[in-house]
Amino acid sequence: MPETGSAKTAPDASRRSERSRRAIFDAALALVSETGYAKTTIEGIAARAGVGKQTIYRWWPSKAAVLLDAFLDLAARANEASGWKDAHGGEGASEIPDTGDLAADLKTVLRATVDELADPAFDGPTRALAAEGVVDPELGARFTEALLEPQLQYYVRRIEAAQAKGDIDPAVDPRVAVELLVGPLHHRWIHRTLPLTHAYADTLVDLALRGLAPRP
Repeated sequence: MPETGSAKTAPDASRRSERSRRAIFDAALALVSETGYAKTTIEGIAARAGVGKQTIYRWWPSKAAVLLDAFLDLAARANEASGWKDAHGGEGASEIPDTGDLAADLKTVLRATVDELADPAFDGPTRALAAEGVVDPELGARFTEALLEPQLQYYVRRIEAAQAKGDIDPAVDPRVAVELLVGPLHHRWIHRTLPLTHAYADTLVDLALRGLAPRP
């Protein structure tokens, strides 16, 4: 017997759920950018996404959980778009490239970070989550554990590889070395002290590597 039309046209629940999830993420990021974390509500996210409030509560226990997952999803898509590869050649990985030129590799990554922080899609949500993390230690800890710490570990592994090759003083604590690179960048960004530019990123790399070089 031929297949019935209903069998061919049955709705795909997983595809519908993914559309709803994407709409929720987009709505959450847009609202937190426009109104700030405190004024963003589950009701507002639901209305903007065109879904029921219960749909959100079925997947997430709180507003913070929605926003954190939305931001992690945004970061993951940015990594996929970057085209970086991991040590096994996997596309979309966030490992820092190792071309053999440490300065060039770090400048590439810091320049990409400058571009990301200047992108309104990242700037608003990142500032909102960072600010809320100061007054909400639990959210701050989750944000650090889920996003910041893994990113810092990419730098740590690249610094350790450079130490193994003799490009960086083996006595240097890799985590301190990383903070010399990313700390000033984020300080300038969050306090808006001066423009955040590629030239500034390059200068940070040059100065940091001068201090991290092996001692004679």
